[in-house]
Amino acid sequence: MVISRYTKNWPRLVICLALLSITNMAHAQESVDDDSTITFPASYFAQFNPTTINDMLDRVPGIQLIRAGSGTLASDGDRGLGSESPILIDGRRLAGKANEADSQLARISADEVDYIEIIRGTSSDLDVQNAGQIVNIVLLESQSGSTTASELILNHHEDGTSNPAGSISWSRQSGAWSYLLNGEITNTYGRQENFETSLNADLSPNENIDWDRVTDETQYSVNANVTYSPRNRDRFALNLLYNESKPENDVFRVFTDFNSATPFSFHERETLPSSNENWEIGGDYQHEFENGNRVKALFIVNENNKATLRERFLAGTVGGSESPTLYLDTSSRNRERIVRSSYIMNLSENQGLELGIESAQTILDSSLLVAVPTSGPGSPEFNGLTSAPLPNANSTVEEVRFEPFVIHNWQINSRMSLESSLVAEWSEITQSGDLSNKRDFNFVKPKFDFRYNINNSLQAKASFEKVASQLSFGDFSRNTNPSDDDEDTFAGNPSLEPEESLRAEVGLDYRLPNDGGAINARYFYYDFDNKIGRIDISQSIDNLQSTNGNVGPGQAYGLILNSSIRLSFLKLPSALLTAVLTLQESEFDDDPFTPREHGFRPFDRGGLGLGFRHDVTSQNLSYGFNWSFKIKGGRRGFDNDNEFDFVRPDLLTTFVEKVGYNGFTYRLEANNIDNFHACGIRYRYNGYVIDNDVREIEQNCYTTGISVAFKVRGTF
Repeated sequence: MVISRYTKNWPRLVICLALLSITNMAHAQESVDDDSTITFPASYFAQFNPTTINDMLDRVPGIQLIRAGSGTLASDGDRGLGSESPILIDGRRLAGKANEADSQLARISADEVDYIEIIRGTSSDLDVQNAGQIVNIVLLESQSGSTTASELILNHHEDGTSNPAGSISWSRQSGAWSYLLNGEITNTYGRQENFETSLNADLSPNENIDWDRVTDETQYSVNANVTYSPRNRDRFALNLLYNESKPENDVFRVFTDFNSATPFSFHERETLPSSNENWEIGGDYQHEFENGNRVKALFIVNENNKATLRERFLAGTVGGSESPTLYLDTSSRNRERIVRSSYIMNLSENQGLELGIESAQTILDSSLLVAVPTSGPGSPEFNGLTSAPLPNANSTVEEVRFEPFVIHNWQINSRMSLESSLVAEWSEITQSGDLSNKRDFNFVKPKFDFRYNINNSLQAKASFEKVASQLSFGDFSRNTNPSDDDEDTFAGNPSLEPEESLRAEVGLDYRLPNDGGAINARYFYYDFDNKIGRIDISQSIDNLQSTNGNVGPGQAYGLILNSSIRLSFLKLPSALLTAVLTLQESEFDDDPFTPREHGFRPFDRGGLGLGFRHDVTSQNLSYGFNWSFKIKGGRRGFDNDNEFDFVRPDLLTTFVEKVGYNGFTYRLEANNIDNFHACGIRYRYNGYVIDNDVREIEQNCYTTGISVAFKVRGTF
């Protein structure tokens, strides 16, 4: 399905029809009360024999939407902390980013849960702003007791490779203290099989490339959470995380050239050993005064170190002797220090106010070294290659940012609420190293979130906000180019500025009666200024270069429909069918590379996702599948001398699990069982794309193959 510029108004029509139809349906159903919070006590999950909190959440209709996040944009940058979080534990967020609440859900035993609630309203009593819906897990209050949870995993891949993984968690409550300690070993293995065919401009065969990429990474992680609540009005918490891994990537390509009278083949090999290490320390404190007002503060300190060495070797014949052709060494060190504090007061019975400030320091040190063949003698340090000087290859970027904020919550009446916030941002970004630069940015970012409970089941929502995106520091200096094998690096842009956007959303959330499920519809419209895309920095037509830069205005809009329905009408009340349909469009007002209208990431055309889960409680058995489909065609990226498809594969996964001996859960998963092949096309041009002088047409297809995982988990 293709959405063209001539049908821009269809989403507005569809959302209006959806609003009318669901509203009428809700008025036909008698409202019991005006509370829009849905509560699931621990007894609700007893029939499913859950092991962890994740097992409990899998049985709640509509929970997948909340955990995936309510926004269309995955992120506007990952610096800082912000005021939103979709997961709370005991009504509070965790002072962590890598070590945040959602990552804890597979580590906490289901036996520790009192109840789970879905919060659809806004209130100053919440520890965060509610951007959509919030899942709050409330744990049992216990004077003493400990639980150990473990999971063992065996993965098997289509090429015959098998690799184990596992985790063990220990939690304990003792009076005012609670502890959670977790150790985990994860193994990420993948074999991507690719086949690329390219044609010359006259459609004659150019070359074929048959190549494999093998990724093998074992990650070791340890984290700990300690909470101390000496009395009901005070709470101290400390969170710790440490991860390390040494991923290996190996690439082997076989080229067949058809441009000579007799086609000939040769091979190219790459090795990409890497090392990753990151740690994080977070803590928070909250005190509640006798009048109900609160003060809270938290801090986060983290560091992430990465290093990758990419070496490429070329052989004139397949299996022949190799010669080095590339030595590319990259490393980065990212550090972040965040402090956020606020004071929350009750202005009246139905109004609350939060005043606070967040400050953050972010530092990225990055370096890049490349060596290539030359006519002169090379260095043994670089496999006989010669180091090539590159501008802006070594850099330190530092940002110091302050964000004072005020958040006002107003329960207008029993049905309507309004949350308003105003954030002022002052930041200074300095760059040193090969280049020196210093810039200041100031933004004022208002946000309004209005909710109307038509009844206790149906809620209408509308929001409007101004957003200033956070910049990726990796774009400031020269970096590797993972999207085009013909261009190993691309230049940085020390003059990059943040995107600004105005975002409006309207939506409906309907909870079916008798725990029948949930239906959600949301229409969004985002208007961008200073949108980041590719810009031309070429010095001459013979040496075209581009980098990320501010292209100009752009828009994105679309409709997202979600449903999660129990199949009681088919006499399968313990079966849950979920579906999400996304239809969206985006466009630049003016792209310097091409006059053709096209969109930008991450707003692809959309797609459809289906999920099914059936719990056969009499047999302690569950089975199901998940399938995702992306709308093909129309989403294309542009560089100055080529254009290419953004390809996302369709995925089909299935599972079956059973609670068996000693209460252990045994689960068998099969991933990508249809062995889907994703294919994309790239057009390369002589000169600029806008000149329309095609030089080469490439079609690349790839698959990751089928993999199977067997998991055993339990608690003691």
